[in-house]
Amino acid sequence: MTTRPLSVPQIQKISLGIALCWTILCAIGIHYVVNFSWIISITDSTINNFLLAIACISISNMLGYYQPKNERILYVLIITLALTFVIIYLAKYGLFYIFTDFKDYKDFYNFSFAFRGLISFMCLGWCALANILWYRLEEQSETQSRLLAAQNLAKEAELNKLRHQLQPHFLFNSLNSVFALTMVNPKEAGVMITKLASFLRGTLKRDDELWVSIEEEMEYIQLYLDIEKVRFSHRLNIEVNVDENTHQLCLPGTLLQPIVENAIKFGLYNTSSAITIKIDVNVSNNILNLRVQNPFDPEMRATGGTGFGLTAIKRRLYLLFANPELLRTEIEANNLYITTLKIPQKNDQDHIN
Repeated sequence: MTTRPLSVPQIQKISLGIALCWTILCAIGIHYVVNFSWIISITDSTINNFLLAIACISISNMLGYYQPKNERILYVLIITLALTFVIIYLAKYGLFYIFTDFKDYKDFYNFSFAFRGLISFMCLGWCALANILWYRLEEQSETQSRLLAAQNLAKEAELNKLRHQLQPHFLFNSLNSVFALTMVNPKEAGVMITKLASFLRGTLKRDDELWVSIEEEMEYIQLYLDIEKVRFSHRLNIEVNVDENTHQLCLPGTLLQPIVENAIKFGLYNTSSAITIKIDVNVSNNILNLRVQNPFDPEMRATGGTGFGLTAIKRRLYLLFANPELLRTEIEANNLYITTLKIPQKNDQDHIN
């Protein structure tokens, strides 16, 4: 809802102060310059400026209901001119009625009539333009607020979509592994079902959590790794190094799991030998660093067989931090693929939520 300028207490006080000061100055000017008595000077100044104030309030209220376009501002100036004639003639006849017997005052008033009209028109014109500017700034502010709200809603919706994307192939592969284990090792199948249930329960629990601590995230990752260890048995070795001073640091929830999943998937892809996935977590310069290392087949990567699917993670990081450089990938010797994730730490993460 548009806020009217005269409804703002500070503007009310300023306007009242200006009106009183102007009224006093006019009275003093009439008294000392034209040498009329204080009664005539104060009455003249009060009536003229009271009518001027009423006209200013009328223009302000009118513009609150009607906002002219650029080509119709001339109409506002015409209305301002009409109001000017109304108030100066009302003031003239009112003062002439009060001071009927003061011929010198009437002559002075007639002499200054055009000047009074010009001053009144300038004051009303300034008031009209100030109000137009006020309402247009209000309208622009409301438009920007609505646009920002829409952008925030769109951003939140996209973040939720990215956050809630549980890799379908992981779930399908896990269920297939459970089915296979029920035939050859029912005990391991039961363990895997229990861990899978805990993992999915943890995923649902995080629906309302944007930021989680490293300690929570690593517990979540450990559940995922336990499931994968059941699936791949001796073929999968995991090495996790987490600095103790990072346990209470924060990162976006479920951000690390897709990276680890890709590392396992493409590290084990098209090989029957054992591999080692290495996860390192440390902090430097108030930036949380997460590093995931896995071996890969360069020939399969060259033919487009790997890809690593990090686009969604990059998009999520960009939505949160507006920084496209927080996720980096590199290839080291011995066919090691390294994904590095940097999460800036802030004193209050809640405002991003």
